[in-house]
Amino acid sequence: MNPVIMLDEVDKVGADWRGDPSAALLEVLDPAQNHAFRDHYLDIEIDLSQVLFIATANMAETIPGPLLDRMEVIRFDGYTVAEKTAIARDYLWPRQRERNGLREDEVIVEDDILKLVVSEYTREAGVRQLERELGTLLRKTATKIASDPAVAPVTVDVDAVREALGRQKVFQEAAARTAVPGVATGLAVTGVGGDVLFVEANAMKGKGGLTLTGQLGDVMKESARIALTYVRAHARDLGIDEDAFEEREFHVHVPAGAIPKDGPSAGVTMTTALASLLSDRPVRHTVGMTGEVTLQGRVLPIGGLKQKVLAAHAAGLTDVILPERNRADLDDVPQDVREAMTFHPVMTIDEVLQVALEPARAKAKAISA
Repeated sequence: MNPVIMLDEVDKVGADWRGDPSAALLEVLDPAQNHAFRDHYLDIEIDLSQVLFIATANMAETIPGPLLDRMEVIRFDGYTVAEKTAIARDYLWPRQRERNGLREDEVIVEDDILKLVVSEYTREAGVRQLERELGTLLRKTATKIASDPAVAPVTVDVDAVREALGRQKVFQEAAARTAVPGVATGLAVTGVGGDVLFVEANAMKGKGGLTLTGQLGDVMKESARIALTYVRAHARDLGIDEDAFEEREFHVHVPAGAIPKDGPSAGVTMTTALASLLSDRPVRHTVGMTGEVTLQGRVLPIGGLKQKVLAAHAAGLTDVILPERNRADLDDVPQDVREAMTFHPVMTIDEVLQVALEPARAKAKAISA
């Protein structure tokens, strides 16, 4: 009576009229109770104290709190581009080659081509989509060899990748998006790893309201209101004309409106976007940021730093602004990523703006004849 039982996707457990599985799992996973667990279906008592339960989940936040408290959490973060390339070369490519009926001497691929597929056709924490893309590439190659065996061996090049997989799917667009004032690059954690979010701010004539779009949750809505209040209260210190708020409405938008977004790590990004808009200073295109902000301008710590840094690295960013209290979490970031990036631990929003914003533009002086 010592099996290993796998509980897959335990974060998807829900409660409805049919029952609440998490209530039963509380008794199953609690070491103080599971030696006398009573199975109500069989109506017998079962000793589960020697059973090893391994649960998997994409997001710990959606697991009921009491249930999570009975688990030992081991976090697995995403892979770097170099790690994905190595996995593709050593495992995914040979497996897909065999599945598509090709021999090793019939198709040749270099690491540069695998890296191209990783960086331009996938943006994920794992490698599932990468394996699909490699499978598509090999099926096209197998079709070509079956049509004309004389072409073997086939060397996969950039043209072959474009022909098989189509146009580039993932772009490094931070430079283009942040070229105008009012757009800041934020870092977030999703159910499938880290991601880069662009927060946009704009202003128009109105009665001083604040519009929020992008399917934001309550926490992010509060962050946007705090950001506007902070910028308005410190307008003079930020070099913003205090009249800039009179009879104007503000709109904060986080693109990809079909995707729900929430979490306590967007306050710094929203504050930077509004400060950029009102001071007419664009955000540096190499900078990504994460952190929550208080009304007094303090930057609070966040979670998932490693995933966010890996997402920033994959998106081509070279500078990351993070809360000072998250400095110790940088030890979890792979060494090659740490060497390629510059990190800016900050305590206040003033430090964030010093790093994030371009220098103020010199005002042109009128020259009289």
